[in-house]
Amino acid sequence: MSNLKNKTLFITGASRGIGKAIALRAARDGANIVVAAKTTEPHPKLPGTIYTAADEIEQAGGRALACKVDIRFQDQIQAAAEQAVELFGGIDILVNNASAIFLAGTLETPMKRYDLMHSVNARGTFSTSQVCLPYLKQADNPHILNISPPLNMEARWFAPHVAYTMAKYGMSLCALGMAEEFKADGIAVNALWPRTGIATAAVRNLLGGEAAIRGCRHPAIMADAAHHILTQNSRACTGNFFIDDDVLREAGITDFDSYAVDPTAPLMPDFFV
Repeated sequence: MSNLKNKTLFITGASRGIGKAIALRAARDGANIVVAAKTTEPHPKLPGTIYTAADEIEQAGGRALACKVDIRFQDQIQAAAEQAVELFGGIDILVNNASAIFLAGTLETPMKRYDLMHSVNARGTFSTSQVCLPYLKQADNPHILNISPPLNMEARWFAPHVAYTMAKYGMSLCALGMAEEFKADGIAVNALWPRTGIATAAVRNLLGGEAAIRGCRHPAIMADAAHHILTQNSRACTGNFFIDDDVLREAGITDFDSYAVDPTAPLMPDFFV
């Protein structure tokens, strides 16, 4: 499969950042996108709403369904999935992108933050997958893609922020387990993670503002890598922990300067790689 024309993608957290970039890349093929996210009103530090994202998707050539969804609540996920099936006829692809982040040590992490990260990242991924799987079983080339890291069990990735690492690795464990569980159904389940920081509002707000952004790549690199994965034969491409530039290198892309925010700045490595 060379493109995603007429495929229906259910993307959590698609109102901004990596999720929106993946949506826009698929939209250029003529895909249907379910924008499943919480933001309905503009936020001063987090630009974009489900409605502005839907408008951009349709301008890019796709069809969009904006659904207010907090993935901590399965009834909201179920309602959005049912709307998607009613409007588009099914669900072909699930992208578990929505995530919460709080970078602090054990003593500095309030349990409220711990609960939020685990409710959104690990539980939200599991819950959204559970809702979408019956529909994916009926699709021609079904994929689940989790935006989560390789399972590198090294203490250096846990020590600075145990709670966050546990929550993100929970998403990756979903990929590991579900890939094997649903292999016989022909449902691909993979994880994708960036090698470098990605220029998103989260990086700007949490990791040093514009100085940090200079060492990042644009979300387009994740979108192009996701597109390549999601157009593969689902029965032949599952159980992988992909890194964005490795995916594109295998696809024949060798020049990554166009993805850099500032090609003259040293790239900032992402966590877990």
